[in-house]
Order: sequence, then structure tokens, then C-alpha cells
Amino acid sequence: MRDRPGYSFAPGPPPEASAFLRNKGLTPSFAWQDVEPEEHAVSFTVAKAMQADVLQDIRTEVQRALDEGRTLAQFQRDLKPKLAAHGWWGRTEMTDPLTGDVIEVQLGSPRRLRTIYRSNMRSARAAGQWERIQRTKDALPYLLYQLGPSERHRPTHQAKNGLVLLADDPFWAQWYPPNGWNCKCWVRQLTRTEGERLGVGQAPSVPTRERRNRRTGEVRQVPDGLDPAWMGNPGALRVDRMHDMLAGKLAAADPAVRAQVERDIASSWYASRLIEAGAITADTPILDQIGAISEFFRRR
Repeated sequence: MRDRPGYSFAPGPPPEASAFLRNKGLTPSFAWQDVEPEEHAVSFTVAKAMQADVLQDIRTEVQRALDEGRTLAQFQRDLKPKLAAHGWWGRTEMTDPLTGDVIEVQLGSPRRLRTIYRSNMRSARAAGQWERIQRTKDALPYLLYQLGPSERHRPTHQAKNGLVLLADDPFWAQWYPPNGWNCKCWVRQLTRTEGERLGVGQAPSVPTRERRNRRTGEVRQVPDGLDPAWMGNPGALRVDRMHDMLAGKLAAADPAVRAQVERDIASSWYASRLIEAGAITADTPILDQIGAISEFFRRR
């Protein structure tokens, strides 16, 4: 019998990133301002994709691209004819549901598909990395902020290049990349020895600016250097949502939110660790899983 090694040279996408994207609910929206950053962490949305079948086709191809490692060119090639068949391509007129005005809008285009592909890939991978960071921060307690391969960098992002902070520092609740449209910044997890060698810093003071959402009227203080749509750490926001539900709000939650949170709980590393320990099984009812995970939190 031949040896059967327990590793692969093509292991596929990080399972945490795949689950982050797969567990999102569909949220049709007319404009990106209609969906707040906290909602982006749990909702798949594309501006002007108001039809469920259009949004589902986009989401299916994004998931496929992540899971199969498909390139932008492959993503665009396969998705364009599907969107064109729905009539969701090029420029057209649409009625803004907020104002009732009929305006000319851009639906599908190569540029829009590029934005959809890049933003969803980066946010899913970042959220997946954040989950791994939480799981391994006892051994790798520091994070290093690094610039990506862009030719030009935002000054506020460049100023944080090389910053080393504890993974638990509140700074990462906001300044965890990507931090804007087309931002390629990233973080690297460090051992205690490497973090101390590079020099552990202090979280910089980040001024804020007032931004008014012209769609909802809500006024927020947005940290300087962050695009409003990217304000907040998607992985942390997702975990916060799950923790809120674990705190006893699940039964009263909106059915769509409840279903998404239940998927998150069942696929979380908390549940995996409890399954490995024999405390629960994959078939354990969700409410019993919640009780076991809540007890797990209390012991940590």
C-alpha cells in the first residue's frame, strides 16, 4: 500500500474565508450607502442589484472564485453572460426607491466586476485571517501592519507601515485592512520574540471626521484615512454579531439574521474545538451548541 500523505500542494482557500462569504445573507440595495459597515460583515450586497436572481448569480461566482482560486479574468468571463441574460449590464434607467426619482445608472461593466471581485476577495480573506488570529494569538500575540504592492499609498496608511501592536489592541477594531476601496494593506502575525525585536509600538491617535450618509441621514465620526464603507474590522464585526446572539438574542432575531448566525455558529472554530473534545457533535441541536459555546466563552 502506498503512503497517503496528510497534506496537499493545492489545499484550496482558507476555510474561514470561504465560510465568511458563504454564510452571508443576500441584501439587495440601490446604493452602497444603504448598507452600513456592520451589515456588510453579514450581508452580501451589490449596489443596484435589486433582483434576487442577479444578486445570487454574482454571489455564486464570487464564492466560486474564492473557493477555486479563479482569476479576475475568469470571473468576468463567466459572470458577464449571466448578468446580460438578466438585463443587468450597461447603462439604464432605474427608480431610486428612496426618492422615487428615475435616474441613469451603471449596472454591470468590466470595471464594476473588477471592484466586486477585489472587494469581496479581500474582505473575506481578511475576515478569515482575523478568525485564525483569534485562534492562535496565544502563540502569535502581535500583528504587524504592512503596505501592499500599490504604486502609491494613502499617506494615512503609509504612516502605519511597520506598526506592531498586540492582536487584542482596540486599534484593530477599526484599522484592520483592507481600509478602503482598492486598499492592499495587510497584517502579519508575529511571535512574541519577533514582535519585541521589531519594536512593539503604541496605537496612534486617529483623528475623526464627521461624515453624513446622504441616503440615511445618519452622521458618523469616521477615522481619518478610512473610507466610510470600510470602517470596521469585518471579522470582528461578524464575531460580535455571533456573540450578541449567543448572549440570548437569537430567538427574537429576524429569521434571516438568525439563519445566518446559526450557520456561523455551526461552522465556527469554537464549535470545531468542542466537537474535537467530544463536548458536542455536528448533529447536536443548535441551541445545545449555543449553550456549550457560551460555557466555552466563560472558561476563556
